Amino acid sequence: MLRPILYSSWHSSCSSRVRIALALKKIDYDYHAINLRDTEAEKDFAANNPAKKVPILKINDLTLTESMAIIEYLDEVFPEPPLLPKDSAQKAHARAIAFHITSNIQPLQNLAIGKMLDEKIPGYGLEWCQFHIKKGFDALEKLLGLYSGTFCVGNQITIADIVLPSIVYNAMEKYSVDMTPYPKIAEINKKLAEIPEFQTAEPARQPDAPKDQKNWGENLGFK
Repeated sequence: MLRPILYSSWHSSCSSRVRIALALKKIDYDYHAINLRDTEAEKDFAANNPAKKVPILKINDLTLTESMAIIEYLDEVFPEPPLLPKDSAQKAHARAIAFHITSNIQPLQNLAIGKMLDEKIPGYGLEWCQFHIKKGFDALEKLLGLYSGTFCVGNQITIADIVLPSIVYNAMEKYSVDMTPYPKIAEINKKLAEIPEFQTAEPARQPDAPKDQKNWGENLGFK
């Protein structure tokens, strides 16, 4: 197999999920950094994904897009370690939590949406993103109370855990959301942050990450 190529951006939530999955599957790959603010300059990138979004994974003569589709492919083709429980009920819970994060929270706190709203009503972009993260976290905290063990669903790392760190990162680093009301989310996120495969996927460890990230969220256009 040719060495896979991951088109990624250091602070992209969707890219982060795929980086974690690749690390868990022990798949080495080449990192192709994408500047999300200048996609027109990346003709090869745009040709590989008409949506002009990351991540894109080139693997096994395939060009794959959409983080959850990529993760499912990796789990089917490289089954160890499995990213879904064998138990049908736990599998459904893991998928439900993963899609709650990726469908109900992440799109509504997207930076592009927040900036667009901020242009229409100054100050509203940040308020919008914070509101929808908190609303999603209220539900997520309850779901984790029902189904979590060591990790989001029981004691096995699943797709639910793969998508958790990036949304917590956004909440804290981009939008300054207070995590005090969400002890279960914070607890599991802290455990995941101690796992090497999760550490290697962290935004600050990516080759295109800025050297000085202190207060970088304040320069996103909201504050």
